[in-house]
Amino acid sequence: MGNLLEDMMTLDQFGRNVEIVPGSNQRVEYAIRLPGDGDVPVWLPIDSKFPTEDYERLEDARQRGDLDGIESAGKAIESAIRLAARTVCAKYILSPHSTDFAVLFLPTEGLFAEVIRRPGLVDTLQRDSHVMVAGPITLVSLLVAFRMGFRSLAIQQRSGEVWKVISAVKTEFGKFGGVLDKVSNKLREAQKVVEEEGGVRRRAMDKKLRSLEVLPEIEAATVLELGRVDEMDIEGEGREAAE
Repeated sequence: MGNLLEDMMTLDQFGRNVEIVPGSNQRVEYAIRLPGDGDVPVWLPIDSKFPTEDYERLEDARQRGDLDGIESAGKAIESAIRLAARTVCAKYILSPHSTDFAVLFLPTEGLFAEVIRRPGLVDTLQRDSHVMVAGPITLVSLLVAFRMGFRSLAIQQRSGEVWKVISAVKTEFGKFGGVLDKVSNKLREAQKVVEEEGGVRRRAMDKKLRSLEVLPEIEAATVLELGRVDEMDIEGEGREAAE
C-alpha cells in the first residue's frame, strides 16, 4: 500500500501514521490529504488488514478439497474483515477531521476476491461501517481518480494567477511590438539618408576624380612608391638566381 501511494501520489498528498483526530493518539497507517477549510486538511484514512492465518487455512482447505474447512475459513475471514471495518470506523472516521468513509486495503487480489464473493458483505461494510474495501487494482483506480482531482483543483486555484501571467505577457508583447516598429522606422530613415546623401556625395567625388589628368604609368608608380618595391624584388630574384 505504501509503495502504491508513493508511486502515484506526491509526498504532500498523503501522510504516514496520521493522527486523524488531534490529541486522540489514534494513528492510521496511511491517509490521503484532501483540501479542507483554510490550512487544515481533511484526511481519507486507508488502513491495511490481512487475516493471514484464516486465509492460509482457506487456501489449504481448497487444495485438499475440504468443503467444511473452506466454509469455516471463509467465515473466519468474513468475521475478521467485519471487525477490522468497525475498528477503522470507530478510530479514524470523525468529521470534520476525516472524510465520512475510509478505505480498508486488502493486499492481495485473492483475499479481495474472497471478501467480495461473500454475499452482502461489501454492502454491509459500506452501510454500517462506512468502509470501502479495496484490493491493489481497486486502490490504483481510486488513486488515479484522486490524482486527476488534485490536478483539476490545482488548475482552479491557480486559474487567476495563470490569467494574470497571460495578460502580462500580452501587454509586454504589445510593448515589444511597438519597440520593433520604432526600430524599423529608424532603420528605414537611416537607409533613406544614406541613399540620398551618400548618392549626392558619391556623384560629386566621381565628378572631381574625372576632372583630374591620368598620370603616366611611370609617374603613377613613383607617386605610389611602386618603383622601389619592384627594384627590390628584381634585385632579390637576381641574387637567388646567382646562388
